[in-house]
Amino acid sequence: MPRPIKWRRVCRMPKSNRFGPMDARSKQDCIITMTIEEYETIRLIDLEGFTQEECAAQMSIARTTVQGIYNAARKKLSESLVNGKTLHIEGGNYKLCDSFEKPCLQDGCCRRRRCESDTPKVENGEVQ
Repeated sequence: MPRPIKWRRVCRMPKSNRFGPMDARSKQDCIITMTIEEYETIRLIDLEGFTQEECAAQMSIARTTVQGIYNAARKKLSESLVNGKTLHIEGGNYKLCDSFEKPCLQDGCCRRRRCESDTPKVENGEVQ
């Protein structure tokens, strides 16, 4: 019997899932695919300033697993930047936090509450 899938908890989906040079070629060998959980480790560690231990707790996985995912993500990101390849973010073994495609705002989800600023504020019926 195969080992059951260990789902990684992801707070939010990327706003864009394709990045690359303006003159991007559509050849398959010029496309690098990054998984959603690789994207999440980059977001948590590099953008939010989490340690690998904090990232592991947030994603409900082991620190050694985070380290492997993070190293793979950095390699893909640097290959895309240095070699001018298109980066697609898709797939993986993940489950979104309670609210679909919106930040969950659980403790530690967005350390500096950047996610809150992504949500438009409504005052007197007008979006601010």
